[in-house]
Amino acid sequence: MQGFGVHTSMWTMNWDRAGAEKAIAGAVHYKMDFIEIALLNAPAVDARHTRELLEKNKLRAVCSLGLPEHAWASVRPDAAIEHLKIAIEKTAEMSAEALSGVIFGGIGERTGVPPTQGEYDNVAKVLDAAAKHAKKHGIQLGVEAVNRYENHLINSAQQAVDMVERVGADNIFVHLDTYHMNIEEKGAANGILIARDHLKYIHLSESDRGTPGYGNIPWDAIYAALAAIGFKGGLAMESFINMPAEVAYGLAVWRPVARDMEEVMGRGLPFLRNKAEQYGLI
Repeated sequence: MQGFGVHTSMWTMNWDRAGAEKAIAGAVHYKMDFIEIALLNAPAVDARHTRELLEKNKLRAVCSLGLPEHAWASVRPDAAIEHLKIAIEKTAEMSAEALSGVIFGGIGERTGVPPTQGEYDNVAKVLDAAAKHAKKHGIQLGVEAVNRYENHLINSAQQAVDMVERVGADNIFVHLDTYHMNIEEKGAANGILIARDHLKYIHLSESDRGTPGYGNIPWDAIYAALAAIGFKGGLAMESFINMPAEVAYGLAVWRPVARDMEEVMGRGLPFLRNKAEQYGLI
């Protein structure tokens, strides 16, 4: 998962044949090393079509998701396991390298009270089964810590580390996100240092989820910490330009976060790449 990538929400959140062709062409145009494909409806994805496009364009891929309500791991572990198995198999069929994101719960899942031990036990059960299934298919699994407004289970780097270590599989890793870290960590760099032994993937997202470099994220602290731990994983720019209503609701995105794709890719991407080069990460 090394290199510089972009979440395909820059072009589409509907991974049908047309969406795949549009996003992959866009990623190639901007010379990305990989793309992150949102698997909102894994069974409907034409995996062969995506694999052929990726191979033709020499582009690597990672997949991501949040669990739908009928498969929330904390309360419906068996349904979550089955949902993840299908997503893992589809990820492998597309020749992607990993399935990451909120694989432990839903985007917008909150009970209104702190997590219970029973909820964490269910999540661990799901991730253990998913990791075993993923290993059979040569797939890595990432646990993304997200902010308290999107999910109540894993909000901080330490919580992600705790869950990854509890599961103990060699194909499960921590996935961080600068947007969430800006809310949850006591200093964004601290989250990176806490997760250093398990961190393989990071979303580079601005404080308003808009154009990187035009918000409040302490980018020098982020990049310096990544350089300090010798980070060799995936750097993925994420900005939510094309949001279907159900996803926007879970993410609480109520207004445009950037003018358009051209603004984010034309200004934000060079900013992030220049910083990565400055700190010796690419």
